Amino acid sequence: MKAIVCRNFAPVEDLEYADLPDPVAKPGEVVVDVSASGVNFPDSLLVQGLYQMKPELPFIPGSEVAGIISEVGPEVPYLKVGMPVIGICQLGGYAQKVAIPCMQVMPIPASIPLDQAAALTTAHATAHHALKQRALLQEGETLLVTGAAGGTGLAAVQIGKLMGAKVIAVCSTDEKCEVAKQNGADITINYSKVDLKDTVKSHTNGKGVDVVYECVGGDTFHTCTRIMAWAGRLLVIGFAGGEIPKFPINLALVKGFSVVGVFWGSFVQHQPQDFMSNMKQLVTWLAEKKIEVVIDEAFKLEAAVGALDKLTSRQVMGKVVLIP
Repeated sequence: MKAIVCRNFAPVEDLEYADLPDPVAKPGEVVVDVSASGVNFPDSLLVQGLYQMKPELPFIPGSEVAGIISEVGPEVPYLKVGMPVIGICQLGGYAQKVAIPCMQVMPIPASIPLDQAAALTTAHATAHHALKQRALLQEGETLLVTGAAGGTGLAAVQIGKLMGAKVIAVCSTDEKCEVAKQNGADITINYSKVDLKDTVKSHTNGKGVDVVYECVGGDTFHTCTRIMAWAGRLLVIGFAGGEIPKFPINLALVKGFSVVGVFWGSFVQHQPQDFMSNMKQLVTWLAEKKIEVVIDEAFKLEAAVGALDKLTSRQVMGKVVLIP
């Protein structure tokens, strides 16, 4: 099979498009013929050795796929050859085939496009977990989403609206603001044109926001610490802007808000039943067209470096996928 291989922790340009042996299903595993692989910001950090985990070298990056089961190993009770599925693989997704533990594979209706299915898990599942389990978002609350035109930002806009929140989308361009509006944002703010703090205060009559879904870091995070409502929840999702922020902790004390970490990968490991319940809800919403996975661009597998470069330069509106 063809695959993208990371042989050393290095810039993404050093990734290799190579021939590797086909995987074989061990007990408790299935092999999925990959129709599409989701591309995510942590993939870039992972191959550079900058992520929270460092896999043993060499490895194939890619954590989310969709495709058709081509082999079922022993001790797999319910999955069958020929089923369309979503697979969460941690590693191995940038390939034509991948072996995945059966507990991390979920059958999906044939009506769901496989490219959308491949890009569902990381972005939408992170947003869903963040807003449901971590923020305990309530109907009628105000949700502010930074980086709102990116994959996980758009997911948070869609799911926040579905959960009954008033959604404020924060983006860097008018074009991105329009995409966020099309996906359910009630208010959009182009922070390159206006003062974010003053504009949010104006839109909330000085109260501030109940929940912030913060993907960017740096100065954007610092501004968010100053626009929180009493008993608000500031969700730490990631640092797409590149800077991991530090802030005066007394702000949380005085304003009475919580800073809440969101690490979806750990959630999957620590709360597997909640994870599966969330995934069933997301697949149902996707099948019912209550949410949508917005595909910005599909790249061929051999063009994975270009896909990662586009993502890390923050040019993407929605998700990027690889097609083996």
